[in-house]
Amino acid sequence: MSPNGQPIGQSAGQPIGQSAGQPIGRPAGRPAGQPSGPPAATAIFIGHFAMPRGSGFGRHWHTFHQLAWAAKGLLRVTSERGAWLLPPSLALWIPAGLAHTTEAEGDAVMRTPYVNPAACPEITWTEPTVVGVDPLLRALVDHLVRTDLAPDARSRAEAVLLDVLRPVPVTSVSVTEPRDPRTRAVARALAQHPDDGRALEAWGREVGASARTLARLFVAETGLAFGQWRERLRMQLAMPLLAEGLTTEAVARRVGYASASSFVAAFRRIVGVTPRQYFPDFPVCD
Repeated sequence: MSPNGQPIGQSAGQPIGQSAGQPIGRPAGRPAGQPSGPPAATAIFIGHFAMPRGSGFGRHWHTFHQLAWAAKGLLRVTSERGAWLLPPSLALWIPAGLAHTTEAEGDAVMRTPYVNPAACPEITWTEPTVVGVDPLLRALVDHLVRTDLAPDARSRAEAVLLDVLRPVPVTSVSVTEPRDPRTRAVARALAQHPDDGRALEAWGREVGASARTLARLFVAETGLAFGQWRERLRMQLAMPLLAEGLTTEAVARRVGYASASSFVAAFRRIVGVTPRQYFPDFPVCD
């Protein structure tokens, strides 16, 4: 099924996916050229969805692999394995069977290939994997939207698309919200004001706990020391600002860094690439 629970194709009589929740907002569209299911010889078919700001697909999974890609705008994909913000230069390979949600950050257009696992035994990615989207991959996705391709021509294009998928060294920037009321209060305050640089001692006086207790709870409940958790939160909050076209200096100040250079260094260390490399199609200034 599609993320909103509507059928988008079948393989060997089984639904491609299943919805485990309700849609967020009202994305529009259905896989191009797939009224009831892909032809038997089709290894890849393309879903096309217009996603206004705030819309998305609730928790769901597919029996096909999915390459989540925004032809326009930004997509946020979240699963138990992490969270990713995807500009048009990046796509996320989501293995079959992995439950996830997809949301639009601003107005977006999702053009997403669904890949029959039997068609790509050489791709053994069992975890969500970020891949680069260059002009060739974009052109192949656009080409495979067509419904008038001869079977041989379609098979060749499908093979090339699978051949050009290249992982990029980008990591998830998800953060876990703590469960304890005291640490949760700190986490939510920082989500609203990431530039707040107070140490745990000061936060402890505010929420009624010692710095040692808060430090222990952050590690136990998030798997990260407080400083590491705050830095990852800052990167997560910085990404939509960068995509809006703010300079790295402005974003650095908003999320709590003294200079653009210190922010860029932290971004590279945590995300794996610089802001300019992550958002090459956006007016980001390193």
